[in-house]
Amino acid sequence: MDSLLKKIDVMKNPTVVGLDPTLEMMPASMKAEMFEKYGKNPEAVGKMFIKFNKEIIDSVEDIVPAVKPQIAMYEKYGIEGIKAYLETIEYASKKGMAVIGDIKRGDISSTAAAYAAHIGGTEIEGQAFDLWKEDWITVNPYLGIDGIQPFIDECNKKDRGVFILVKTSNPSSSQLQDILVNEKTIYERVAELVAEWGMQSMGTMGYSRIGAVVGATHKEQGEKLRKMMPHTFFLVPGYGAQGGTGTDLEGFFDKDKRGCIVNSSRGIIAAYKKNDKYGENVGEAARDAALAMKADLQY
Repeated sequence: MDSLLKKIDVMKNPTVVGLDPTLEMMPASMKAEMFEKYGKNPEAVGKMFIKFNKEIIDSVEDIVPAVKPQIAMYEKYGIEGIKAYLETIEYASKKGMAVIGDIKRGDISSTAAAYAAHIGGTEIEGQAFDLWKEDWITVNPYLGIDGIQPFIDECNKKDRGVFILVKTSNPSSSQLQDILVNEKTIYERVAELVAEWGMQSMGTMGYSRIGAVVGATHKEQGEKLRKMMPHTFFLVPGYGAQGGTGTDLEGFFDKDKRGCIVNSSRGIIAAYKKNDKYGENVGEAARDAALAMKADLQY
């Protein structure tokens, strides 16, 4: 957590770019090139995603501290998609960016421990392999501490972190997360647990390596959660394409304007589609969108 906070302070920019590519998002010339070379198959899509992501990373590496690839976008294309996911992470890491693997895992016992290899790596006959190379991952707390502790243990061993879903940005989150139980909502109960779990993993800059996912589309709830969780760092999805704005997020930050990293995916990586002046210049459009987001957050 201290490392992430320092990156944000140096760049004066609490944003993370969501690398969530889709086939429809790819520039026409890139599609044509890869389909001609590899055929219309998953390998071609994987190669597209790698080239697309590298262009985005190259364009923002000096102004944005982190990227967040969503693994489902890659898993859709099987092994070729996973190859693109792993190569994207490795490339971003070499550029000095923090990587949040948006994997949203959640299970118990040996299954949770196996999922925790995303953080802790894999051991084979005494040999250790860091296969995923993510600095952070997202996890689902629905199964309670049994499904979370294996991740916390690996985070503490490897100096990495997790973001636990607390109040998500999607409209239907209220169906479960806003249910009242003994005068508190489910998301408030989860927030209390996350804050408690985080106390075993505090950094030197006032925040735990056990963070929370809190949607930008829930302004009042975010402000309430900041008061409830003063030492919990927030990963904030829902900015931009989902409707969240910089003004909505003022209460998500602490008094020192710290405590959050705000995600934008389509708003940055698909920015070239919104203005004809960019043509197929994905990187230039992404950089301009990232700078506009930074200005909107007024960090």
